[in-house]
Amino acid sequence: MNTGIFWFTNDLRVDDNPALANATKHLGHLLCVYVVEPSWFEPNRYGQKSLGDHRWHFLLESLDDLQGALGKVGQQLLLVNDTPLSGLGKLITAFGVNSLFRSQNAGYYENHYWQQLQQRYPQLLFKEFPSHTLFSEDSLPFSLNDFPGSFSKFRKQVESLTPIATEGNISQLTFPSPPKGLAWAQPKLPKTSNSQHTPLFTGGSRAGKKHLLQYFSKRHASSYKETRNALGDWESSTKFSPWLANGSLSINHILRNLQHYEATIERNDSTEWIYFEILWREYFQWLAHANSYRLFSPKGIKQIKPLTSFYPERFQRWCQGNTPFPLVNACMKQLKSTGYLSNRGRQIVASCFVNELNLDWRYGAAYFEQELIDYDVAVNWGNWQYLAGVGTDPRGKRHFDIDKQTALYDPDHRFINKWQGETNILPMDSVDASDWPITRL
Repeated sequence: MNTGIFWFTNDLRVDDNPALANATKHLGHLLCVYVVEPSWFEPNRYGQKSLGDHRWHFLLESLDDLQGALGKVGQQLLLVNDTPLSGLGKLITAFGVNSLFRSQNAGYYENHYWQQLQQRYPQLLFKEFPSHTLFSEDSLPFSLNDFPGSFSKFRKQVESLTPIATEGNISQLTFPSPPKGLAWAQPKLPKTSNSQHTPLFTGGSRAGKKHLLQYFSKRHASSYKETRNALGDWESSTKFSPWLANGSLSINHILRNLQHYEATIERNDSTEWIYFEILWREYFQWLAHANSYRLFSPKGIKQIKPLTSFYPERFQRWCQGNTPFPLVNACMKQLKSTGYLSNRGRQIVASCFVNELNLDWRYGAAYFEQELIDYDVAVNWGNWQYLAGVGTDPRGKRHFDIDKQTALYDPDHRFINKWQGETNILPMDSVDASDWPITRL
């Protein structure tokens, strides 16, 4: 009887998961696996961890919820604390696995591991399905080699496409049992540090669906375009992104709820703007697929070298919220405390990073990767390239006037005062950049 592995990555849900649904159709026995890589908790080339405490706490809750959902259909989630190549390899050998299924992934490293597994185990069947995007690559009206050079060109070509058909509730399908004799000791995983702040978000598909229903049960979507730039209000934006980032919610499920709201409550400029931003996310996913490792290149997709240096003290003060700019400080303190920052706040602090502080944009992107609960590799690195002028923005480098942004979005300094953005303004550099070790590219 066929025994396969389903490798969960960016699709931490049982329902509305085309890749998992296809695995259940073709296998007699199934191992459901999530790989926790030890390197996530170690400093990377930018001196940051790939997975900070806020993200890790949210991920653990998401995995626990996924374990519960799998248990209801006679399955279990196997956690592997290893590299994908080694950890999955041990399972392949131990259980005579002959096929490996997963959802497509926009991440360069995730795809590199997938390719390495294919090379090491050519006798296995490898199958992947689009579960993290609205559209499949086959349905796009262009090849990835001819990917549109701007979002506006992309949008015009895809906005009339029909999204991927999803499978509905997987509990209605015949779910293959785990192999007989499976005895799996779940590994000890790193613990999160104690936090004085109550988390803004609860991980897992159930929490994501609950939030989605609550959002569309009120009329927030009807005023989204007017409120979306608010810095600190909970109801000003959709807040779908944390569950969307790790796949606890599917983008298709969100779109169906938006369309239902438009059909039964109201369709206006604000609801259309939500769809506009859904397409922005879709754009970044396929941009990452099309550009692979260039998503992390200092020259970006445009292959234009930005005029920046690395000033370690400036970088640390930006991370800590101790710059001469109170609004930037407030945003960075909110991020560090909660793992979340509004879209407007992200634009403001990123603009400050590359313009006022003249820092290498990749360090800012890496810090966001560590801290943001809703970190998405394609959206995060694509947005940073876009703002730094090395991505696909036809206007080039974006520069936000911080005083103007403060006057527009925090005129009474309520947000600044809440997050103690006012600090003693000191010179930005007390150590020359030449005294800092050179970072290996």
